[in-house]
Amino acid sequence: MSGSAKAFQLIDVEWPDFGSAERPPAVAASELEERLAALRAGMAREGLTHAVVYADREHFANMSYLTNFDPRFEEAVLIVKSTGSPLLVVGNECEGYLGVSPLYTTGKLRAERFQPFSLLNQPRDASRKIRDIFASEAIGAGAKVGCVGWKYFADSEHPDGAHAIDLPSYLADTLRDLAGRDTVVNATALMMHPGHGLRAQCSASEIAYFEYTNILASDGMKRMLFELRPGMTDTELGSRVGYNGEPLSCHMTLVTEANRNLGLSGPVGARINLGSPLATNIAYWGSNICRAGWVARSADDLVPAARDYVEAFAGPYFAAMAEWFGLLRIGTPGGKLAALIAEKLPFDRFGIFLNPGHLIHLDEWLSSPIYPGSDIPLRSGMAIQVDIIPSSPVYFSTRMEDGVVLADAALRRSLQTLYPACFARCQKRREFMIDVLGIDLPQEVLPLSNMPAIVAPFFLRPNQIFAVR
Repeated sequence: MSGSAKAFQLIDVEWPDFGSAERPPAVAASELEERLAALRAGMAREGLTHAVVYADREHFANMSYLTNFDPRFEEAVLIVKSTGSPLLVVGNECEGYLGVSPLYTTGKLRAERFQPFSLLNQPRDASRKIRDIFASEAIGAGAKVGCVGWKYFADSEHPDGAHAIDLPSYLADTLRDLAGRDTVVNATALMMHPGHGLRAQCSASEIAYFEYTNILASDGMKRMLFELRPGMTDTELGSRVGYNGEPLSCHMTLVTEANRNLGLSGPVGARINLGSPLATNIAYWGSNICRAGWVARSADDLVPAARDYVEAFAGPYFAAMAEWFGLLRIGTPGGKLAALIAEKLPFDRFGIFLNPGHLIHLDEWLSSPIYPGSDIPLRSGMAIQVDIIPSSPVYFSTRMEDGVVLADAALRRSLQTLYPACFARCQKRREFMIDVLGIDLPQEVLPLSNMPAIVAPFFLRPNQIFAVR
């Protein structure tokens, strides 16, 4: 469908060293102010007087994007009015963490303690009720409140999607009691919709941070693969990641023959044997690096039924992914990428159930413009997870799950000016994918991973990888 189909082959190469990255500086208060201004513009388009952004440890990304504050242990709420400084409502323990927000330290973000956001049986005697806090922010008759949780709902998913609120009921009920049910609506799409959500397009500073975490994750994955040996335990293998304390966006998975039917399982203490399947990932904020294949040196180490793994499964996957990359152009409708994968990797053979690619941000899955029939165009600034997951009872799986960003000429210039080392590494990865792997990579694609599109079918021979010609 892309007009650039090529045949796969196996080549032997040393993995390039693309270099490491220093952790970029924290986002500036000025950029956070711009993000809040963009949210207020969206609120105005929707006729909203307030946005109430909910966060907890699992669902932190919208709040962190707007303030650089992510709640630890507790819940939190950000109240944004059409004018004035926002109010961040936190529990007991998060008060001491407020300084992580440049808005707070520069006096552009107010804060208040609401102790029921704290863990059970902690002190509860020194804060106002949430109703009083909301009311003091002018949430009442005449207000129209947009609730930002972590999901929005089409009418096909809920009989009244606009009023399906995914905040805890004690918050949603209070808002409805103050402002009226009809004027409290789900506004999560303002942040997370793949076509127009604020987080669906990244700035240069976000790209630099996501490249940093992709490097951490991919370098950890490389260590795992190159140090893998039959007889070691899965927990020993997992320790090779070299975790440095950067926040994780999801649990590490590590699946071998022992837990093969538990796809989201982490290490279970099992010994890894020759001929075992292996799938594992490491995911920091803005990154998720995953590889799947076999603990083998060649097809001879596999069970007889799977010995045509390269020819029948992993090779066709790589060839299809090379075409998929060719479609990563600004303006391409997401449905075109979905149609390519459905045609080249039919479900009855490859079992691909989830979207063939999605957006990634601080959270591992933001949303996706890539689904059957999608007319949502790919846009500059989209951080895209190369997350196409084949599955087979015979061949297990294969994977090249990395992060890329689409960047038009203006965004590329901004990245090169502000983060020249990051930009240079992205260009080196592009050259490798084009010159060594044979992938026709559009100019707007910036690979963030230090193992870009590297797929070794047999993990005990990691320098034998796929290419297309």
